[in-house]
Amino acid sequence: MRILMWHVHGSWMTAFVQGRHEYLLPMDDERGPDGRGRAQTWDWPASARELTAGELAGERPDLVILQRPHEAQLLETWTGLRAGIDVPAVYLEHNAPTGTASASRHPYADQTAIPVVHVTHFNRMMWDTGTAPTDVIEHGICDPGHLYTGERPSLAVVVNEPVRRTRVAGTDVMLKLSRELPVDVYGMGMDQLADAAPWLDGRLHENFRQSELHRAMAAHRAYFHPYRWTSLGLALLEAMTLGMPVLALSTTEAPRAVPASAGLLSNDPAELQHRGRQWLDDPGLAADAGAAARAHALDRYGLERFLADWDALTERVVA
Repeated sequence: MRILMWHVHGSWMTAFVQGRHEYLLPMDDERGPDGRGRAQTWDWPASARELTAGELAGERPDLVILQRPHEAQLLETWTGLRAGIDVPAVYLEHNAPTGTASASRHPYADQTAIPVVHVTHFNRMMWDTGTAPTDVIEHGICDPGHLYTGERPSLAVVVNEPVRRTRVAGTDVMLKLSRELPVDVYGMGMDQLADAAPWLDGRLHENFRQSELHRAMAAHRAYFHPYRWTSLGLALLEAMTLGMPVLALSTTEAPRAVPASAGLLSNDPAELQHRGRQWLDDPGLAADAGAAARAHALDRYGLERFLADWDALTERVVA
């Protein structure tokens, strides 16, 4: 199958393009939001092909996967094809509502031509999609291997733009914990965080390649996921797959993703601090929780299940 979609979420796409299809990725000279093409910090197979808007005009994909409301118009402008009419389409919803959940109307609500596919059950519950057909295909993770060593007695956090996304990302929670326990932060926008938290000097790490990030994360004793409001951060699942024990807030989809044997989910900062201290003091205890986290992540979020679920849905939509 030839699937057209925009490169929007790199970690999710890294798993998706491992399938057996051909993936057509819009690309422009600036590699901006509507033309990123192939990933620059992940390794993708040759079946993920970059095409300019001009090249796309001569293509007729079997399916288009939309991820943002304006992409249907881009599709029609660049190819002359109308999503759900001239070419089968689904709308993939990565995010939880940004407004009040009880009043958040999905942009594809109350239409029947284009199914809305959510990445978590939490997303589907929070969005009002009216009479639109919906489905849930939970995340899939490419197994990086059991890389955990836990040799560094500190907690790892992965977050992009932590200053801009303070409340959403739980940056304030992380900063409070970092005054009590050693914390290292990985992601983009570390310069702004350095200005806001000078005590983290030497513990901020900017924009690693995925393979480098995995090895760096796995050297830390545990992973801390402070997000208040998100769909389900893939960094949390990646940390579990690496074999890391995890701390997280008990919000959104996290309670489904993290069993008690794999770590602690709590909205009490004192409880999170206490468990983090336990792991820092007892590497064996941390390693046992990390092994349970990896086993659970491979079972629930394995790549084979993820790709099989998507194959079943796309075949149904195209048929």
